[in-house]
Amino acid sequence: MEIIFHTHHAVVSERMRKRAEAAVRRTALRLSRAVDAIIRFEQDGPVKRVEIVLHSPRQRDLVARGEGKFFGPAFADAMEKLTNQVRRLRSSKRTARRAPASRKAAVV
Repeated sequence: MEIIFHTHHAVVSERMRKRAEAAVRRTALRLSRAVDAIIRFEQDGPVKRVEIVLHSPRQRDLVARGEGKFFGPAFADAMEKLTNQVRRLRSSKRTARRAPASRKAAVV
């Protein structure tokens, strides 16, 4: 999986980049066939924003944004949102697979 970093008017430490890369790779393992991820760090005055976009074939792009006074909490907020999206996506797939079997049992 390829991870692309974008920084807009922001200085991001190497430690923050490695932390972001490791967390996104862990989350992408839960999503089947993740192709790439784009992590954007933006700074607008005292407000710092992090946006994570995760691409996977035959699925919609997962987008999560976090904002805060520092990049650490903003990134943690964005990762929590992304993890919740992946969890919802996986659980909806499981429910969709089980639904036809339960309908057949109810009809018969």
